[in-house]
Amino acid sequence: VAPAPVGLRGATEQVQLRGRVALAPSEGSSSASPVASLALVGVAAAAAGSSAKVQRSRRSRVVRLAAVNYKTVFLFPGQGAQTVGMCKELTDTCPAAKALFDKASDILGYDLLDVCVNGPKEKLDTTAVSQPAIFVASMAAVERFKQDGGSVDDATVAMGLSLGEYSALCFAGALDFEDGVKITKARGGAMQAAADAVQSSMVSVIGLDAEKTEALCKAASEQSGKSVKIANYLCNGNYTVSGDKEACSKLVEIAKPEFKARMAVPLAVAGAFHTDFMAPAVGKLKEALAAANIKAPRIPVVSNVDAEPHGEPASIKDKLARQVTAPVLWEKQMQALVASGQFEK
Repeated sequence: VAPAPVGLRGATEQVQLRGRVALAPSEGSSSASPVASLALVGVAAAAAGSSAKVQRSRRSRVVRLAAVNYKTVFLFPGQGAQTVGMCKELTDTCPAAKALFDKASDILGYDLLDVCVNGPKEKLDTTAVSQPAIFVASMAAVERFKQDGGSVDDATVAMGLSLGEYSALCFAGALDFEDGVKITKARGGAMQAAADAVQSSMVSVIGLDAEKTEALCKAASEQSGKSVKIANYLCNGNYTVSGDKEACSKLVEIAKPEFKARMAVPLAVAGAFHTDFMAPAVGKLKEALAAANIKAPRIPVVSNVDAEPHGEPASIKDKLARQVTAPVLWEKQMQALVASGQFEK
């Protein structure tokens, strides 16, 4: 597991893992890759825990929170983990990974691997391209994991941050790879269009708890006359907010002097993800989800929307459609894992 970025290490350095955490993709990412950082920060934040556990109904295959020990957890990254050059060595040395990129390119209508390896960065970083790129790279990393002798059957639970939830569902057998490419293509394109339609942004807020971050959002909204809300509950002291560009600018302006935040950093993203600003994207996403053959997962896959394991196919589709406008509850998801007894501070 790579170290967390400077500024977040204090929240993670004393964490010891008794279970195993598998992270994908790591190929081409820096030592402070988003997926590794989020995994570590999330685990560290979950000390409070909860009594949530996991059980599977014999009658319906619906997965609910009950007593399963999470021994091997697969965590998948979201948008922002991409970097030009990623997956070159992976596809050069793993034929199964290269085959996935070839299959994805046929669906997308362009050479996805070429964009991942050669860029340009401006194209790879667009929401429309980076979403299928991260999904395919994640599943390709799983193929490399298997080639190197890893067993996916060891996994007892899977989770993904935002877009990464699709990778987790594919890994768990709920979503076919081809459908995953089609859905992430539609999702990325629809979210890009929604972002282009309005002036919106996201900001990373470090050093405040959830209550103070909510108060900061309220103050910025009142002072700007625009809306900004928490979009990603990552861990105590690390939240991402989304909203109107003016409100985000005001939030950055007042975060340190008025609320004593450690940092408030604007993010290089297309728009205000996980808020109502993405509502125009929901229709296209629902169409893609309706056409997909989604099944109940073979292992628990915890939803970003409510921090509960996914259940029946209809419920999975509903939660995935809601996810683009709902905050990501990663903090609660990690608390549930820690409460299972596999992690200790």
